[in-house]
Amino acid sequence: MTTNNTFPAPHPYVGMWVTPDGFIRQELLPNGRYDEARGNRKSAYTGRYTVNGNHIDYIDDTGFTATGDVRDGVLHREAERPDRSA
Repeated sequence: MTTNNTFPAPHPYVGMWVTPDGFIRQELLPNGRYDEARGNRKSAYTGRYTVNGNHIDYIDDTGFTATGDVRDGVLHREAERPDRSA
């Protein structure tokens, strides 16, 4: 038996995204999860995300959804909305 200890390179969007004022800090994790802090509130929102091209779809752990797009190296996140599919 042989093992292959190589791992795929993380998506280029994986990492910490911070608003210019530092209030919102969103970390996109390599396992498809995200953790967002707001102000002094750590893990204010957590959930999963998927990337399709420059577009990101979010589903937080409470069922809210949001979208975002990366344009010119900046993440632009759209307003959240309730998930009506449940």
